Amino acid sequence: MIPENHPRRKSLLLRERLIEGYKRGLVSDEGLIAHGRGEAFDYLIGERTREPAKKAIKAAAAALLLAKNPVISVNGNVAALAAESVAELAKELNCKIEVNLFYRTEDRAGRIEGHLRNAGVEKVLGVKDAYARIPELFSERRKVSVEGIYLADCVLIPLEDGDRCEALVKMGKRTIAIDLNPLSRTARKAHITIVDELTRALPLLIEEVKKLRYKDKAHLKSILKKYNNKKVLEEMRKLINF
Repeated sequence: MIPENHPRRKSLLLRERLIEGYKRGLVSDEGLIAHGRGEAFDYLIGERTREPAKKAIKAAAAALLLAKNPVISVNGNVAALAAESVAELAKELNCKIEVNLFYRTEDRAGRIEGHLRNAGVEKVLGVKDAYARIPELFSERRKVSVEGIYLADCVLIPLEDGDRCEALVKMGKRTIAIDLNPLSRTARKAHITIVDELTRALPLLIEEVKKLRYKDKAHLKSILKKYNNKKVLEEMRKLINF
């Protein structure tokens, strides 16, 4: 039992949620390690959403609203930690959700699909329809749905690995990453990088989508034109080097 007044209560609750996801077959062994690495960077940014991340969230909302075929990519950690937020964001954007895994098994992909459906997602791609292939990528993450990531023009890639992010960029897709490490290849290769913890970032992104939904395209494009991902990452690095 975690005390209500524990200074790191939320972080510890997220750990428990991830462990539960591991027991249910959603999260891989390696996913637990990746989460711990992210926690270390979260300590360094003060375990709160910083101003550079808010800039990225606004740009991400504009990009998703401008996209003709946006897709949210989901791995095991994302499903375990934020399935409800993913479902809500997809509903707000009327966009698709696709399961994409580095340590892929059909059983695990199916379990994640079931978990997402329980969270309110009606249709989940990338489980039984991952017949397309991302060029120049050789991990299991190369397997994607034609209806989803393969034909998407904008892909939200939370908790991503750098290889696929780089490959998606080469395919001409606008990529939006959520990554606590501003030094990672994912963070540096993505068009927009939200350096923040997933369960903090997604609700803020949902709220920003709601705020910008009725703005005209010219306004949304102006947000993207002003956004500079390299500058945002540099601002985050300076915060870490306090």
